Parts: sequence; C-alpha cells; structure tokens
Amino acid sequence: MKRHAIWLAAATTILVLGPLPGRAQQQQTLAVFTKSLGNPVAKGTRSGVDNVAKSNSLKVFHYIPTSADNAQQQIGLVDEALKQKPDAVLFTPVDIKALVPAAAKITAASIPLIGVGDRLAGAPVTAFVGTDDQGVALATARKLFQAMGGKGNVVVLEGPPNIPTAPARLEGFKASLKEFPDVKVILSKNANYARPSASDLMKSFLRLSPPPQIDGVLAANDAMAFGAIEALKAANKKALIVGINGSKEAVDFIKSGDMLASGDYSGQPEGCVAAEVALRLLRKEEAPKEIIVKSVVVDKSNYQDFETPIDRRPCPTIESVAGK
Repeated sequence: MKRHAIWLAAATTILVLGPLPGRAQQQQTLAVFTKSLGNPVAKGTRSGVDNVAKSNSLKVFHYIPTSADNAQQQIGLVDEALKQKPDAVLFTPVDIKALVPAAAKITAASIPLIGVGDRLAGAPVTAFVGTDDQGVALATARKLFQAMGGKGNVVVLEGPPNIPTAPARLEGFKASLKEFPDVKVILSKNANYARPSASDLMKSFLRLSPPPQIDGVLAANDAMAFGAIEALKAANKKALIVGINGSKEAVDFIKSGDMLASGDYSGQPEGCVAAEVALRLLRKEEAPKEIIVKSVVVDKSNYQDFETPIDRRPCPTIESVAGK
C-alpha cells in the first residue's frame, strides 16, 4: 500500500509518493512540476507519473503551485527541489518564458530535465514529451463540421493566448475551417479555458436580438464546452458541441447526447511516457529526445475506452505512442 504525505508551506504544495517509512531502501527520485491542483490536465500528468513510479520503485516529489499562472511560485519551488537533489526532473512550466532561468539551474546541476506538455522557450532540456495541439484541434473541428453537414454557423471558444496550447488549437480550428468554406464563424472569442467564462459569454451572445442561429460550438477545452452546454440549455436551444480533453465528464455528456465529441488531451499519457523516459535515462538506457503523443477524438463510437477514471487508466508505453 502506498502512502502519501502532503505539506503546505506558504505557496507550496509538495506531494510525496513513496514507500512506508522505515524501509531501508535507496530509491531514485523524480521531482515533478505541474500546474495547479485543480488543473485537470496537470492531474492527469501526475496520475501517469505516479503509475509508472509505483511499478518501478521510484519516489516522486510533486511540486505544485497554488495557482496555474504564478511563475514566481514555481521558480521558488525549483529552488526548493534542487536542495533535495532529485535524480531527474519532469517539468511543465506555468510560464514558458519566465521559467527558463529556473530550468537552466536544473540542467546546470547535471540533472536530466524532461519537458512535459508546454515547451520552454529556449531552455535546454534532455527530452521533451508533448501533444500535437494543432493536430488534435484540427481532427476535433473536422468531426464537428462533418456532423454539421459541412455548413452552418459556428461559435469558437478560444483559450487564453498566453497559454501555449491555445494559439496552436486555434490554428488547428482555422485549418479545418479552410476545408469547410460553407461553415461560418459568427463568434470567436477567448473564454479563458473556464466553464463560467464560456457560459457567461454564450448567454450574452444568445441574448442578442434577433437571437443568433448557432449550429455548432467549437471549444478549445472541455470546460468551455460544458459552459456552452449550460448556456444553450438555459436558452432552450441546441447545437452540436465539441471540446478538447477527453475528460470523464465529457464522456458522460457524449453518452447523454449533450456533446458530440472531445479531442483526447488528458495529460495522463504525457505523464506516463515522460516518467518512462526519465526511468530509461536513470538506467543509462537509450531514450527518445522528443515524443509527440498521438491523440484521438472521443465520440459515441469509442467513448467506452475513456470511461475509466484517469487515475485507473493503464499507461501507454513509449513504443505505443512513438512507434519505436
């Protein structure tokens, strides 16, 4: 049975995954930097790392800022982690530019640094594991436009432009729109990757006179798709809705017919594969320098594969996602 210990200190959350105290056992350690406790993708990443760690007797220290956008907190967490001299570091920066000097400290200490999810702007990393945000957005948008019969009015709910995934997903949406010239964008706006913001934005738009005809909603994450569902239901209107994350709640909405589809971007495969890369590096084995995890679009044809909660899903291997 594994035991977790949690310390809260100032702006720091450190979660330790390891054996019961008293076991005289030298373990290699991973320091894992993710975004806030509530961030669903970060939760998936941590779950994937813990899955691999449990199977390979690795001790994991999770360094989690109290908010997903506080770079200063994460910089402080890096300094704290370096005092513990971890054997390897898995790193998702809360700011791809502001965290470059902190990441450089890790590599300067000769510690393998595996970037996860968001790519640092210029800092050297030993390896990188990410997802093709533009590709999954393109595939998800195609699913929506095909279901719309290749025509109609669509609302695009964008993510914050300062978060690296958002511009890439918007580019994927735009690429798909070029393939469907009879689909008309009647609103495209940042809803902050947040359910309340998306709901408020959609409710305001639906109050226009005359009310707009909305045939589809293209949301850059699941949370905004859920907000759109709420707003449309409140206005007694229907539209085909897609999101990105492949979350359990999205699966439930797909089953009920409230959502058409969701691009799989849970964070869990990235966490699994990044931890496996770290393990190979620690064992002095060959490991890929970069892996882009392939995603799929979840809909009624395949949702059964995604009904299992993230923390109980089996981990993919490097070979299964990279074809090596």
